[in-house]
Amino acid sequence: MKKHSGMRPHDIAILLKIASKGTEKWYMKDLANELQISASEISESINRSIIGGLISSDKRTLKKLALLDFLRSGLRYVYPQQPGAITRGLETAISAPPLNNEFFSDENFVWPYGKGNVRGQAIEPLHPKTPEACLHDSKYYELMALTDAIRIGKAREQNLAFDILKDKIENA
Repeated sequence: MKKHSGMRPHDIAILLKIASKGTEKWYMKDLANELQISASEISESINRSIIGGLISSDKRTLKKLALLDFLRSGLRYVYPQQPGAITRGLETAISAPPLNNEFFSDENFVWPYGKGNVRGQAIEPLHPKTPEACLHDSKYYELMALTDAIRIGKAREQNLAFDILKDKIENA
């Protein structure tokens, strides 16, 4: 059995991409292409997630309850984030769907992205290619934005983000 050297931020991005696919069949090579992460890194990430108890040993079945437990209780402590400088990018957290209809703020939160059309406080994504991957998959975009709301939001924002995230993952 391989040694677990700890989860990495992009492991969460990969797990959420798998969650966004619901019951759709997926292959590691497709995840690599869609997330712009090397196939070997996808494979290593899946192995870390198996050891961490977030994917079953068949390398296909997401352990949804374990993932939700980690997102709820550990994400903001393991991968904390503080809003940074004003930059151009793609909306995230409460500035992105579905939370942008629930919370109104004078400040936007964005993943830095040169082709973005909104200015706001920078939030470092869990993986550098997240903005591009989200532009091609709206389900994935919502899961990643909700995850950022858990990472940076106030208690009310975190609670609503988790409730929506839980519903989307459990019913996918």
